[in-house]
Amino acid sequence: MKIGIVGLPNVGKSTLFNALTKKSVPAENYPFCTIDPSVGVVAVPDERLDRLSRFSNSEKTVPAAVEFVDIAGLVKGASEGEGLGNQFLTNIRETDAIAEVVRIFEDDDVIHVDGGIDPMRDIEVINLELILADMQTVTKRLGSLDKEVKRGDKEALIEQSALKKTLEFLELGKLARYAPMDEKEAVAAKKLQLLTMKLIMYVLNRKSGGKNLDEHDASGQADDRYKKLMNFMLESDAKWVVVDAGIEHELKDLEGEDKEVFRKELSGNDSSTSLGTGDGIDHLIRKGYELLELITYFTTGKDETRAWTIKRGWTAPLAGTAIHTDFKDKFVRAEIIEWDKLLEVGSYAAAREKGLIRTEGKEYVVKDGDVMEFRI
Repeated sequence: MKIGIVGLPNVGKSTLFNALTKKSVPAENYPFCTIDPSVGVVAVPDERLDRLSRFSNSEKTVPAAVEFVDIAGLVKGASEGEGLGNQFLTNIRETDAIAEVVRIFEDDDVIHVDGGIDPMRDIEVINLELILADMQTVTKRLGSLDKEVKRGDKEALIEQSALKKTLEFLELGKLARYAPMDEKEAVAAKKLQLLTMKLIMYVLNRKSGGKNLDEHDASGQADDRYKKLMNFMLESDAKWVVVDAGIEHELKDLEGEDKEVFRKELSGNDSSTSLGTGDGIDHLIRKGYELLELITYFTTGKDETRAWTIKRGWTAPLAGTAIHTDFKDKFVRAEIIEWDKLLEVGSYAAAREKGLIRTEGKEYVVKDGDVMEFRI
């Protein structure tokens, strides 16, 4: 699963990406991944995995992973080929979701491409370019469907209906994923890989020690620009996370207690946000995982404890394909126990004795945190 990091120039995209890639998964665990300088396969932080690995005294621990892609900075006119527009739009099309970095700090030493800080304007610029690019794609495809529609081809008629609804929404300046469609139309529209169909997570980048829009003034009021931004997030039911990319980059080589001590020092014990403690990058990675509607199940033993990534709602045979594609057809049953119950009783033998390990069949929907053993 790929998440593309996008944004205007000088908003902190590369700083954020550099902090993220410090958490890259060791290459030997994912030999099928060819890592480009602008791509990072990032481990999903999960305390459950570490605890299960210690429980089994595993020789190897393999985390779930999400791929982040650092995409060239966007400028107005990208949909018309301005700047690196064509490359930018192609790179986004190849991702599953978008992490849109929005600057919420003021700093005279870091010039904003549009002269001043206004997060909603920045979001509108980026989203408009995506909308304009999609309008071109949809219009072109509608034209090429004419012959098939005139012949009365059922698939073409469904696609035409879907694209007309999509174009209507795009012309209103709205993202295509909000266009109302039935199930068949949604499937047809998805084939075009429209940019505005993708899930978006907004990454609000602040800077400790500077002037941040999320800080309160003496009367306890937030900046009007930030209020407007928060209203947009709530009204559009958007996913968002606040990160100090600069601090995360500074701390990328530290671990444990040292990291938290330096985090507090660098943030100046900033009480205006929740960023004084906790790992902002870990929070971002988890949010990205949630954005893609992914969950994790585990296998654990002496040789290896591994987190397996699947889509929420997958049944046990489908979940098995994360391990090997043959598991779907050869699946017989799975033995399952919740991760915390396994740790609580202390051993598989005790779990069996207490009847905590269940046998599930083909219809079982896997839950986040299940520890599984497949029988084929």
